[in-house]
Amino acid sequence: MKSVLLKPALLTAAIAAATALPLSAAQAQDIKLGHVLAPTHSWNIAAEGFAKDVAEATDGRVNFQVFPSGQLGNEKTVVEGMQIGSVPAGVIGCGSFQPLDARFGIVELPYSWPDREHAYAAYDGKLGDALEALADEHNMKILSWWENGFRHVTNNRGPITSPEDLAGLKIRVTPDKMRLDTFTALGASPAPLSFGELYSALQQGVFDAQENPLAIIYSSSFSEVQDYVSLTGHVWAPACLTMSNFSWNQLSADDQTAVQQSADVWRDKQRAMTQQDDAELVAKLEAAGMKVNEVDTAPFNAQVQGVWAEYADVFGPELMGLVEQYRKGE
Repeated sequence: MKSVLLKPALLTAAIAAATALPLSAAQAQDIKLGHVLAPTHSWNIAAEGFAKDVAEATDGRVNFQVFPSGQLGNEKTVVEGMQIGSVPAGVIGCGSFQPLDARFGIVELPYSWPDREHAYAAYDGKLGDALEALADEHNMKILSWWENGFRHVTNNRGPITSPEDLAGLKIRVTPDKMRLDTFTALGASPAPLSFGELYSALQQGVFDAQENPLAIIYSSSFSEVQDYVSLTGHVWAPACLTMSNFSWNQLSADDQTAVQQSADVWRDKQRAMTQQDDAELVAKLEAAGMKVNEVDTAPFNAQVQGVWAEYADVFGPELMGLVEQYRKGE
């Protein structure tokens, strides 16, 4: 089920990099950390706080330098870079790991979680452990599971109140097969596009619609190019604070502990920011001129059950069993 992006020579280099010896305590390490979202988004605010806390905890030996807005490249570029050590760290929407291993697509299963608390338990528990092991096979260490949040549909055609309202709608989705299949099942006309190109594509009418969490809709100023927000909540998606094993293995054991502790602290703070955003952003988007409507998700959920059936063999009984266990609160 795996599709490895790297050539054998690069994989050999990644393995050699992962076995590099830690730096001495006297050496400072500067670690670039990239992500694709705006400086005002909670990812960036939390990443900056994480970097500050790590620097203080390590007496300046470990210095994360945060690069927002795709300055280090799109998520595909950052993920590929972490594999070989050319990009030391990133905050990644976890669905972007799917080209490495199709099983990462399980984070994109539509309507997996009745609420975010069930998702937190899963990713902080055995489901997260299993996916962290997959990341390690590709020379990456997932430090902690942050939040991208519930995704909703915006568009310029009208309110989305039933799957029928999506019929033929040209919607930009993330470049992964799971999301394409989900919106195809819902009757839309989905196509992938990198996030950095999305605003202009909406502005130019290349797409009628897109889907993202409220915080991204707001921080990306999509209210300037979209009229309607429909609270479909079709996916709750995690984000991964991740390091290349090359950079991780250069840290001393004490500094690794400090980095991990700060990652856990800022996981909780970033999640709290996302929760606050969801509580406040509907009013802010309405004030910006968008029309927001609630959605009965039951018919949407019913229409995507075929996606669950299609991907059950891809993800395998272990991962599917963990999703079922945690969504039932067991």
